Amino acid sequence: MKFILLEVTDGIGVLTINRPESLNALNSDVLAEMEIALHDWDRDDAVKVVVIAGAGGKAFVAGGDIKAMLPMDARDALAFSRMGQRLVLSIGEMKKPVIAAVNGYALGGGLELALACDFIYAAENAKLGLPETTLGTMPGFGGTQTLSRLIGPNRAKELIFTGKSLTAQQAKAWGIVNEVYPADELLPKVMETARLIACNGPVAVATAKDAIVNGAGLTREDSLRYESALFAPLFATEDLKAGMQAFTEKRKANFKGR
Repeated sequence: MKFILLEVTDGIGVLTINRPESLNALNSDVLAEMEIALHDWDRDDAVKVVVIAGAGGKAFVAGGDIKAMLPMDARDALAFSRMGQRLVLSIGEMKKPVIAAVNGYALGGGLELALACDFIYAAENAKLGLPETTLGTMPGFGGTQTLSRLIGPNRAKELIFTGKSLTAQQAKAWGIVNEVYPADELLPKVMETARLIACNGPVAVATAKDAIVNGAGLTREDSLRYESALFAPLFATEDLKAGMQAFTEKRKANFKGR
């Protein structure tokens, strides 16, 4: 991989976008490498949780690569948009939880990438926004849809129409960011949470993610039926038996992922 760094430790895969000279801006090559890596990790039993981060101290991802986007015509822009959307959709479809560690700027496609993750932890110096309208364009990697579903259409419209950025604390108050930490504590705190998740039953975690992500678009009654349909088969897994037996014996469970 040329533009991303990959590391797996204790069941936690850390994908670092490594273009600090361009504030980790996204182009087609970065998107393609990320899609391949995440696809592989989703099928790797050794990886239980994924963390996405940006190299350097200034940015998670400052947005799309403007130099690469400037020459695009409508056909090129459609292909680029669909490529970015395919990546963010694949993150939601992954069995593994994905955490965004947002240090510095998460703007445009960077915020859209972070929003695709299961939740976001941010550094105190983070700036988050969708400033595309200030460039004469609009979010193209799902931002208009994901953000409005997360914080409601009125606030999403305010952020997108004005192009303004939020501080990390403002983004937390708006429900975009889960937690905010000093920059030097961000990755350790993300890893701390990732380790907690990695200790739990991987089949159960994957199934719970399925219920949350795919149940969101259903009616209340259908979503409850969907939850039950996912809940019941867990009682046929080795992990459930191991987890409940460990609980009764007051010891830590040894989950096998089956």
